[in-house]
Amino acid sequence: MRRLLAIGEALIDFIPNTTDSKLKDVEGFSRQVGGAPCNVACTTTKLGGQAEMITQLGEDAFGDLIVETLEDLGVGTQYLKRSSEANTALAFVSLTKEGERDFSFYRKPSADMLYNEEQVSQIEVTEQDILHFCSVDLVDSPMKMAHKALIEKVRHANGTVVFDPNVRLPLWDSEADCKSAIQAFVPFADIIKISDEELSFVTGYEDENQAIQWLFQGHVQAVIYTKGAEGAAIYLKDGTTIVEQGYKVKAIDTTGAGDAFIGAVISRLLDSNERDIIQLLKNEGHAILEFSNYVAAIVTTQYGAIESIPSLDKVKEALNIK
Repeated sequence: MRRLLAIGEALIDFIPNTTDSKLKDVEGFSRQVGGAPCNVACTTTKLGGQAEMITQLGEDAFGDLIVETLEDLGVGTQYLKRSSEANTALAFVSLTKEGERDFSFYRKPSADMLYNEEQVSQIEVTEQDILHFCSVDLVDSPMKMAHKALIEKVRHANGTVVFDPNVRLPLWDSEADCKSAIQAFVPFADIIKISDEELSFVTGYEDENQAIQWLFQGHVQAVIYTKGAEGAAIYLKDGTTIVEQGYKVKAIDTTGAGDAFIGAVISRLLDSNERDIIQLLKNEGHAILEFSNYVAAIVTTQYGAIESIPSLDKVKEALNIK
């Protein structure tokens, strides 16, 4: 059976109780389990897939909450480690009236950054596995080396690698360092998921078509390009382009929408018996994008990245899927 291996940060998002305030002016927050790879794993399992979370948490109450949340949603934690050397990462978020975000992170270092490549040796990988990772934990740390080791392991097993840059500039010493790290990891992926807000930054091209084509390097066979409410497109290396319109909703919190989108895509890839995932994207791309656009749109209508993920039954009913 296919499964998702999600490696990277799992943290606590502190969401403000008010909107349209600068972070320094927010007086109250509610806590939500988050972190992009964690959000993706939770989305995948809530939509019927199998997922394992690969990270490290502190031996603290926030780590306990994350483990409890993952297990409640059916995300595997056999590869999740705990450490007394550092705390679980925290992120404080402020929201505009439109639900857009500003972040302040507390992770210097956090426990996830100390996860190392030796711990990856315990993970068994098969060609059925899909590995997903982002850029937050590609800062210079043991976790970056763990990413390289696990990517190599998945490549050796003929599994599938999905990379969502998920740019978070406040975590980097400079924009140049962030861009360099992302560009170095692009060729390792089979599938790149990237948003319209990230495309020119990552590639260096303002022209959309040139930027998309730049991403086709190394192992990259497919680029999934998202544009929020405007929808998404799949670009394949053979020139195939699949475009699907998005859903217009009243967004109150966009936190985790991109994660929900790619988690939904991965859930559809896991659900199929088609062995060739790129061929699956080609054959069923419209249905996969429609499904994923809907999931991402619903997530923006509620607070919290994980609590707002719709159930598989709700998505199927809304989209009239048998």
